[in-house]
Amino acid sequence: MTEKNYGGAAPFRKQIKEAKSSSSLEFSEKDKKQKKGLDEIDFDKQKILKAGHITSEIREYVKEIVKKDMLLIDLAEKIERRIIQLDGKPAFPVNLSINDVAAHYTPAFDDQTKAHGLLKVDFGVHIDGWIADTSLSFDLEGNDENKKLILAAEKALDNALKIVGEGKSINEVGKEIQKTMESYKAFPITNLTGHSISHYELHAGFSVPNYNSGTREKFEEGIYAIEPFATFGNGRIYDGKPSGIYELIDEKNVRSPIARKILDFVIDKYSTLPFCSRWIVKEFGQGAMFGLKQLEDNGNLHQFSQLIEVSHRNVAQAEHTVIIEKGKVEVTTK
Repeated sequence: MTEKNYGGAAPFRKQIKEAKSSSSLEFSEKDKKQKKGLDEIDFDKQKILKAGHITSEIREYVKEIVKKDMLLIDLAEKIERRIIQLDGKPAFPVNLSINDVAAHYTPAFDDQTKAHGLLKVDFGVHIDGWIADTSLSFDLEGNDENKKLILAAEKALDNALKIVGEGKSINEVGKEIQKTMESYKAFPITNLTGHSISHYELHAGFSVPNYNSGTREKFEEGIYAIEPFATFGNGRIYDGKPSGIYELIDEKNVRSPIARKILDFVIDKYSTLPFCSRWIVKEFGQGAMFGLKQLEDNGNLHQFSQLIEVSHRNVAQAEHTVIIEKGKVEVTTK
């Protein structure tokens, strides 16, 4: 799941208080840990690599099952179910964005949309909050332009991964992505970025632009998602319709009983990771939609917007997650 960047910090990266529900042993144990940079990464590296291994298996599974005209809800649920079967958990709802929708489309509980066009499949796996994030794109129309865009995104990712490393310039990675895409006459989406990842934080505060942004920052040891987006259009996105994907931003009280039940469930089940209305309806029934609206209005939840390419040209996406350590880079999701 991608990060939107309009030149500053991503607007959705909000902090919530660290104390979690005492009913959840998993989260209470997790909250005792402090962020310790490499020491923490080393301590949980097995979990990071396990999440990546599951993600790699799912990538191959996705290639087998994606078919034109299959219902998106069936595709999303097959992927999420397979993640659980492999002893992982979805790090966020499967994103299935089509054509000019660059990111943040997940099917609703009653969605009848069918797979078509240029389909991006963006999914993540976590093991106790340690996340692997990946995406791949499919041309479902036999369209040469779609195929060229997918190739541009994939080659840009391949070339970026060759130069990522501790102490390396973030701007050099962005320049390489832009240069590769331009060799295919395509453009990067400049206000969508890769991102750092930390424990239970999909977007952990560090952006990786997909173009020559001029930033002087360098990669530090940590976990990063590198995710180029390619288009033949303008190369920027805007906020579209609500996506039905939410994140918890405040645990403050809410009066409505159904909203309170949903809030307690979200705190216990998802913590700070994104979730979707489809999952909540499955747990509480269709009346949960009213509770989600109340939680959003009360400031407990933020709902992401679908992200649309401004000139309505198709967008392709490619993504892998890497661990950067001293003198070593591992792609966890290949």
